[in-house]
Amino acid sequence: MRTTLRTSTRKAAVAMVAAGALALAGCGGGGGSTGGAGPTKGGGETAATVRLPKLNGQKLQVVAVWTGPEQQAFTKVLDEFEKRTGAEVSYVPTQDAMLNYIGTKIAGGSPPDVAMLQQVGALHQAVERGWAEPLGAPAKAQLAKNYSQGWQNLGAVDGTPYGVYFKAANKSLIWYNTAVFDNAGASEPKTWKELLSTAETISASGVTPVSIGGADGWTLTDWFENVYLSQAGPEKYDQLAKHEIKWTDPSVKQALTTLAELFGKPNLIAGGADGALQTEFPASVTQTFTGGDQPKAGMVFEGDFVSINISQTEAKIGTDAKVFPFPAVGSQAPVVTGGDVAVGLTDKPATQALLTFLASPDAARVWAGQGGFVSPNKSLDPAAYPNDVQRDIAKALIAAGDDFRFDMSDQMPQSFGGTPGRGEWKALQDFLKNPKDIAGIQARLEAEAAKAFKNRG
Repeated sequence: MRTTLRTSTRKAAVAMVAAGALALAGCGGGGGSTGGAGPTKGGGETAATVRLPKLNGQKLQVVAVWTGPEQQAFTKVLDEFEKRTGAEVSYVPTQDAMLNYIGTKIAGGSPPDVAMLQQVGALHQAVERGWAEPLGAPAKAQLAKNYSQGWQNLGAVDGTPYGVYFKAANKSLIWYNTAVFDNAGASEPKTWKELLSTAETISASGVTPVSIGGADGWTLTDWFENVYLSQAGPEKYDQLAKHEIKWTDPSVKQALTTLAELFGKPNLIAGGADGALQTEFPASVTQTFTGGDQPKAGMVFEGDFVSINISQTEAKIGTDAKVFPFPAVGSQAPVVTGGDVAVGLTDKPATQALLTFLASPDAARVWAGQGGFVSPNKSLDPAAYPNDVQRDIAKALIAAGDDFRFDMSDQMPQSFGGTPGRGEWKALQDFLKNPKDIAGIQARLEAEAAKAFKNRG
C-alpha cells in the first residue's frame, strides 16, 4: 500500500520528514468477548487496550510477503496474539502476486485465514470474487476508534469494511552513505536537477552514486510515482491511477523523459542497467552501506523500512547512514506512502479476533518498537518508535488525516500494477534497460492497463 498526500499536507509531511532526517543526523476500544488482556511489549510495558477472546486450540494461517527481518518482526506480533488468546498461528510468506496464491489455495479447499494484501486493487478483487469476509463488530469498533475515516474507507468495498491497514510506509526518501558524500564534498539535494548534479559529483569521486533494486519491479513503480506526482500534480495522478487518462498522455511521457535523465546514464547506477535488474531490493540497500567509504553505491531510494536492511550491515543510522526527502521535480516535493491491509478469508472466530488485534494499538506497538515500521493507527503512542526519524514520519502520516491518496500501482488491478514479470512492473524494468524507447513503453503500458481494467474482477 502506498499513499500520496494532497498539496497542503504534503508540505507539512515533507517538512516533518526533513526534520526527522536532521534529528537522525544529530542523534545517532473495541467490543468482543472478554479474555486475555494482559500487558504487551514494544515501546515499553503498556497495559493492553483491546480485550480478546480465549481461543485455546484454534489454529490460524496468515500469509504475507514479508521475509527476513520483516517476517521476524511480524512473527513477534503474532506471538503476542497467541500469548493473549491461546490460539496457534502459522505464518507463510508468499510471492508478490498474492491473489494467485490465494486463488490456488481456495480452489484446493484450504484458504489461509488472514492475508496481508499489498494493493487496494487486490482487496477489491478478493471481495468481488467472494473470497473476503466482512469485518465483525469488534474489529469495526477498533477500526472506528483508531483510524481516520480515510483509512477506514480504503479498507471498505461499497461501504462495507473488509480490511485493516496494519502497516504503512513513507516511500519518498533517499538514504545515503555519509562517508561517500563527505569524501565527494556532496550535500543533500532538494531538487531533481540537484540530485543529478550530486550523482555526477559522487561518480567523479570514484563511487557509483545510485543503487536500484530493479529485480523487484515495485521499486521502479515507486520511482515513477514520485517523479509523476511532483511533476504532473495530484489531479493528473488521480486520473492516471483510475485510468481516466491514458498512459500515452503527454504527462507520462514527461515523467519517463525525466526518469531517463538518470536511468539513461549507466555510469550513475550500480552495475549499470543490467546489474540493477539483477539486484533485489534488500541487496540494493546493503550494497550501499557495506564497504566503508568505497561501497558499490552512494545512495538508495526507498521508504522508511530501508532502516531494517541497514541494520543488517555495520552502518549506524544517524552517523554512517542518513536520509533526505525525495527531491522536488516540479513545484512540490512528493510524498508517497505504502503498506499492507489485513483481510479475513474465513469465518472462524479466531480470524476476526486477529483482525481486531491488528486494528488495535497493541499490535502496532509490538512492531513499532523494532523499527522499520510505520502505523496509520492514530492511537499508537509515538514513543513506541525507536528513533526520531521514524517518529516524525509516523506523525506526518497521522497529521495527514483523511487528506491522502493511495499509491498509483496499488489502486490498479493486480495483473497490471502488482505482478512480477507483467504489466507495469515488467514495462518499467524494460524501460530501465532501454530508456530511449519512451513511446514504445507508453504504448505497452496503455495496452496492458486497458486490458487489466477491462478484465478487472
